[in-house]
Amino acid sequence: MNIWIVALIVLVLTLPFGYWKASVKRFSLQWFLSIHLPIPIVVALRIVSGVGWEFITYPILVAAFFVGHFAGGRLYHWWRRHAQAPVTACIIWNMAKEVKLRAKK
Repeated sequence: MNIWIVALIVLVLTLPFGYWKASVKRFSLQWFLSIHLPIPIVVALRIVSGVGWEFITYPILVAAFFVGHFAGGRLYHWWRRHAQAPVTACIIWNMAKEVKLRAKK
């Protein structure tokens, strides 16, 4: 698999964790878990995809990891300003509530 496809998957995969991280207290257990739980998934993705462990793959995947977290945090703050339903720490739950709320209208 191409390194850029793997980087895109990592970015999309870490987006909900960044969303979660933005909603909890800094340096709390949940904050720590939101950063570190996706790491084994990314390592497994590296192994399954066959990207390998070459040096050039590290900056690309680390950048995708941090961009996913940053974008997830920005999405959380945007959602708090524009949501019609109450906002939780779970992006999937919030999306379901918004869709359900807008479907009623």
